Amino acid sequence: MHLEEGRLHEGYRDHLEHKGRCLAAGALLLAAAFVVSLCLGAVAVPPAETMAALFGFGSDPRWERIIVHIRLPQALAALLAGTGLSLAGAVTQSTLRNALASPFTLGISYAAAFGAAVSIFFLPRGEGTPLFFRLYGTAFFALVTSLAATAAVLALSRRRRASPESVVLCGIALGALFTAATMFLQYFADDTQLATMVFWTFGDLARARWPELAVLAAVVAATSLYFFYRRWDFNTLLAGEETARSLGLPVTRIRLEAMSVACLVTAVVVSLVGVIGFVGLVCPHMARRLTGDDHRFLLPGSALAGALLLLFSDTAARTLLLPRVLPVSILTAFLGAPTFIWLLGRREGP
Repeated sequence: MHLEEGRLHEGYRDHLEHKGRCLAAGALLLAAAFVVSLCLGAVAVPPAETMAALFGFGSDPRWERIIVHIRLPQALAALLAGTGLSLAGAVTQSTLRNALASPFTLGISYAAAFGAAVSIFFLPRGEGTPLFFRLYGTAFFALVTSLAATAAVLALSRRRRASPESVVLCGIALGALFTAATMFLQYFADDTQLATMVFWTFGDLARARWPELAVLAAVVAATSLYFFYRRWDFNTLLAGEETARSLGLPVTRIRLEAMSVACLVTAVVVSLVGVIGFVGLVCPHMARRLTGDDHRFLLPGSALAGALLLLFSDTAARTLLLPRVLPVSILTAFLGAPTFIWLLGRREGP
């Protein structure tokens, strides 16, 4: 009997060590991808010069301007946005127990696009406009409308009879509504306004500079800490609502809190860098293939997968068709959609 228990403990320890090795390998891969993203671009920078500029070792001023002032903020934006979107997707899927749930399918990204279109269409950009709205008007309106969509989804979640499936369907309906409203504004917009609206929806990590990065870093860090603090509660929810309630877990409150935080970080990310799809939907499923459903490992795994996917997509978008720079959301869709289909096929297979 004691021998069998010892084998069980040893097997469980090996299982945990395997997950830890997967996370460590993902972190090393992310660090390497980060350095490569700083080296590659319209002008290739040698790795030694990149590290010298990054750590202030007296590199060539030309390389320092390229690395520190152009590529570093964009790479950090990819890390933070990918982490935030992927964590939000993982928690949304777990709390709603729906594999298709993500901030994107809940309509938040479409609401942000509508807010940006309202700002571009109605907000004047002349000298009489306050400086805040000239600099951050589009991001502010995108944040407001995405928070409004969040409030609508959460209001449905508070209803006792609202199932997780109905919450997802409500998000899809909201997304269709905001898409129709955005198309309505685009129909009456002039050429300049229309081009600006379309470009904003592509997603652009280069628009996040140091002030925006500070806000993004604070929100993503606070969100990550909250999610990891609730990791055991999320594990309990996997057993089902009735089981979780029998164990004393306030299911409704935990679900509302988690969805509120997930939607908040998504709203901030989308308002600052634009619409970037598939990261919050695909990356948690990719992480589950290696870490399983245990949120002690799923959450850091999802964060690593999201940061890696968005960083790789941004690097590819900047280098594939030089001197042209592709929108990063095109690359995430090209990479995310086939990956998601492949994951579904593996899950349904023998």
